[in-house]
Amino acid sequence: MYFTKKKDKISLTLEGKNAVTGYLFILPFFIGFLAFMFFPILESLRMVFSEVSIDLVNHGFSMKFTGLANLKRVVAVDPEFNRFFTGEIMRMVLIVPAIIIFSLFAAIILNQEFKGRSFVRSVFFLPVILSSGIMIGLETNNSLLTNMAQIIDEGNQMKASITGVLRNILATEGAAADYMKYIFRIVNQIYGIAMASGIQIIIFLSALQTIPVSVYEAAKIEGATGWECFWKITFPMVSSLILVNVVYSVVDFFMRTDNLVMNKISTTMIRLLDFGFSTAMAWVYFLAVLAIIGIAVGLISRKVYYYE
Repeated sequence: MYFTKKKDKISLTLEGKNAVTGYLFILPFFIGFLAFMFFPILESLRMVFSEVSIDLVNHGFSMKFTGLANLKRVVAVDPEFNRFFTGEIMRMVLIVPAIIIFSLFAAIILNQEFKGRSFVRSVFFLPVILSSGIMIGLETNNSLLTNMAQIIDEGNQMKASITGVLRNILATEGAAADYMKYIFRIVNQIYGIAMASGIQIIIFLSALQTIPVSVYEAAKIEGATGWECFWKITFPMVSSLILVNVVYSVVDFFMRTDNLVMNKISTTMIRLLDFGFSTAMAWVYFLAVLAIIGIAVGLISRKVYYYE
């Protein structure tokens, strides 16, 4: 209840005041959305069901209604979209859990008391800066960095690489082999995982700092081990932020610059000037990602523990 009535006066409860504060925080976003994004989104939705061509006379676009032709082309005709999207889903299933585990582990370490903790925290926040649009552009357009990346890729293909040697030593058969393959794939992508974990580490760190120290002290007095404290106290109390980080990580993954679907959409729109088809791909992609997020939220929210 957001309102309470005392002596014929209606006033906000504490929950209501917190809700008002939250709405004030997101109000600038809603204003910006209505001013700059709402009408372009409606226009893009029109493009999905139209054949779009550039109108040089009126300096705009002319649209001819074609019904579901663009959507049928995306789903049933185009040979690349479904293949690219399926591949990105498989990559997401591999990388997102690794990001969540890595960021939670790093946040627990950074939450400990040690010298130089502020410096180490700033180092872990560097991926947020390095993964920004400007830095990615510099990394992409820099010929030196491109040559270095090629040399690294060639080195990774050599049999003498560390991961290759470990793979040969720890090679097994049966069910354990699948787990080892998953681990080695994660190890080979540890740079990308660390680069994508900056925000998640900060969110987990803020959640860990809200857990009362007295809870851990009481558990240790009762004889609980560190392992038991993690699973009985830490993990349940940060479970709500695990849900937040999963949603953020999924959205961030599907918006990455190396995403094949995103590259195909931008290439079709900018180079081929096929606005109707590219917009249809964008909307199908958006709805599919939204469905994936809904499934993830539905599964994880059942295990989320909320506390006052």
